[in-house]
Amino acid sequence: MTLAKIVYASMTGNTEEIADIVAEALENLDIEVEINECTQVDPEDFEDADICVIATYTYGDGELPDEIVDFYEELQEIDLSGKTYGVCGSGDTFYDDFCKSVDDFDAAFTKIGASKGADSVKVDLAAEEEDIQNLEAFAKKLAEAVK
Repeated sequence: MTLAKIVYASMTGNTEEIADIVAEALENLDIEVEINECTQVDPEDFEDADICVIATYTYGDGELPDEIVDFYEELQEIDLSGKTYGVCGSGDTFYDDFCKSVDDFDAAFTKIGASKGADSVKVDLAAEEEDIQNLEAFAKKLAEAVK
């Protein structure tokens, strides 16, 4: 069975909800899902997965959340060639660098050889109906990329 690993960082619960929406959508497509908070896993855990997903928020003026910095740095030291990835997350359009952490992880996955399975999804604060539809479409594209 296809395995998706979702790793998230969430301060207010918005990004955890985003991760849960993606997880449920993947499970509805008969994909096994493991979901973990970023401080509970290592980037090497992605080596066992077919689909690698990061859900992160962006802090302040475009910074990675403190709790995911180590994960981000260690991720760039492994090889995920042959893996499919996707990145999603939340931010606040009030800031100039809206969802920059999503872009940072997107670039990191590309650098370590993973293949982009779906365009990144950026959510302004909490996921609303249109965001949920976009996240479900994101999950579907990820699933199709590994079939």
